[in-house]
Amino acid sequence: MSSERSWLLAASCLVGYCLIGGGDAALAQTSPAQIQPYVLGVSDVVSIAVWKNEDLAIEIPVRPDGKVSVPLVGEIDAAGKTPAEIQLELTERFAQFVTAPGVSVVVTEIKSRKVYVMGEVGNSGAYDLFQPLRLMQILALAGGLTEYAKKDEVVILRGHNRLVASIKAVSSGRRLEDNILLEPGDTVVVP
Repeated sequence: MSSERSWLLAASCLVGYCLIGGGDAALAQTSPAQIQPYVLGVSDVVSIAVWKNEDLAIEIPVRPDGKVSVPLVGEIDAAGKTPAEIQLELTERFAQFVTAPGVSVVVTEIKSRKVYVMGEVGNSGAYDLFQPLRLMQILALAGGLTEYAKKDEVVILRGHNRLVASIKAVSSGRRLEDNILLEPGDTVVVP
């Protein structure tokens, strides 16, 4: 292969890699071994279907008590389980009523993964956490900091823990560890 063709092949591979998101830093930090199956939470919506039994098909949100009500089999626990775990349980329970039930469980809406941002930002509110986000990214989504924000005292409330980060130090490159990876349920407070 000529050096020109080799160069063109390498360049096109690099462009393809960038176009499909290979250059995304968040994805580069996540190896396939770290990717976990999605676990349902309260308010997520699931679609449940039983092959050749259209009357049993439903689309339903996970209730605040973590359960869903399914025709014929009643209530099942859904929060804290993966779609595959729910599918297995429903297959076993439907087997009492339906011959060879082919059950599918699909998450149609993710509503349980939220981060809350409040204080001296452009747009306080709840933000969906569909992908891994860091503190600086959620602040950008929230419209950035106002001129009155205390850039050295941004607080992240996580359960019973209180984490303090310095946006000023992150921006200058001194303390990149303060650009904390957010988790569902975190509340970011910018004083």
